[in-house]
Amino acid sequence: MARKIIDEPSEEIVASAKREREARRSPFARIALFIRQVIGELKKVVTPTRKELLSYTGVVLIFVVIMMALVSGLDWVFALVVTYVFGNGTPAG
Repeated sequence: MARKIIDEPSEEIVASAKREREARRSPFARIALFIRQVIGELKKVVTPTRKELLSYTGVVLIFVVIMMALVSGLDWVFALVVTYVFGNGTPAG
């Protein structure tokens, strides 16, 4: 199972950002800081194992099939109600 990572920037990144902000660096220095922070955040990413990936994929596919069935059923029920209320499209008379 994937280890839990708190989705908060580390204290050193926050402190570094504050120091950089106070120094009022050039645009290139700010871009470099941004890239360093992005790399720091990307190091925290945990990729799922093959077993977890297959499990997640199965859950998503089952959920999509259930939602398709629900929407199709509601569409059919509403079509019956509309047909009952407004008729079947043949002119009266």
